[in-house]
Amino acid sequence: MSSDTINKAVSGDGGGLEGPPLIAVDPFKDGEELESLESVEPEVLEEEIIEDEESLQVSSLVNPFINSIFPVLFINRDLRILYANQACKNLFTAFSITVGSHFVDVFGRSLTLEDVRNIRETVLTGKNGYSWKGMSRIKSRNMTTVESRVYINAAELTALGSPKEFVVMFDDVTEENRQLLRAVFMSLLEASKLKDNDTGKHITRVNFYSRRLAEELYEKPGYPSVDMDFIDNIGFLASMHDVGKIGTPDDILNKEGPLSDWEWTVMQEHTKNGAFILSTYPNPMAKEISLSHHEKWASGGYPFQLEGDMIPLSARIVSIADVYDALRMERSYKPAFNHTITVEKMMEAKGTQFDPGLLDIFYYIAGEFDELYEKHKDK
Repeated sequence: MSSDTINKAVSGDGGGLEGPPLIAVDPFKDGEELESLESVEPEVLEEEIIEDEESLQVSSLVNPFINSIFPVLFINRDLRILYANQACKNLFTAFSITVGSHFVDVFGRSLTLEDVRNIRETVLTGKNGYSWKGMSRIKSRNMTTVESRVYINAAELTALGSPKEFVVMFDDVTEENRQLLRAVFMSLLEASKLKDNDTGKHITRVNFYSRRLAEELYEKPGYPSVDMDFIDNIGFLASMHDVGKIGTPDDILNKEGPLSDWEWTVMQEHTKNGAFILSTYPNPMAKEISLSHHEKWASGGYPFQLEGDMIPLSARIVSIADVYDALRMERSYKPAFNHTITVEKMMEAKGTQFDPGLLDIFYYIAGEFDELYEKHKDK
């Protein structure tokens, strides 16, 4: 089949078509060392840590936090971890939080260098009354980013007025921030749906297809950028691919039959409009999908006639998801194709419209696309 059928189906107009696990980090790039560690032999330090842990385990300091739902750990003046409760270990499942680990080794990449220096100064000199607060963003390939407010306070003062231990408390605001951000952009999506002639649950299904394809890539070699954040984000942002149609005139957007050349030019502008609207979204994936999901692997797409790997991976994924669902749907100029015919038509565009590697993976899990369509089809 020619690519015209696919192009017509997805355009809807009837016309022509980061991530590896954290590792030990020395935040003091200029050679500055933790002064309190210079004079301590490793063997002695380990013994002191074990003794501190044992004393903390039974102390009145730790007891209130053992079964707490709030993630808490204790560190000493050398920034060594003395104790972490189960809630803390549950929050940071991708990392080994063990007694004796250096706080900066575990959490250093989630903080700025200035934050690390301020924490050190707080612990050693008593800056701000031995208290510090800030934000951390902890990420690895096999977990979504965890955003937390971090509070460090002296656990107990000695007779000389300087603490030996510090309590570190984490306030997980990941879901709160995510929901707030996505609620704003969902409003834009709902507004665009009032104009678009795509019906029913199309954008919902595109989210599901895109997420499922990304999940499969996570298990395959050659896709290092596909981590848990990538999967989570594309599962929401795929639905925003046509949000730019909110700026397309109604008489063009809802026209039955082929578009004239100038109308088709205007229609293509929805990719740029969407990229502009989504440019304020903190993840660049939003803009990439909107701008490039109509580009073609062998060039000839729009708006910039990109080709091959020049097209962002997220846009190549959404292109497959969008076209599959468009072919399954009935339009004024075409019938709804069944799953088998849809897959056949898409495979005919392998290496021309679609990334051949991605399309092979799509073919491998195509039955799941059919299941998703049937489960979420319009009533």
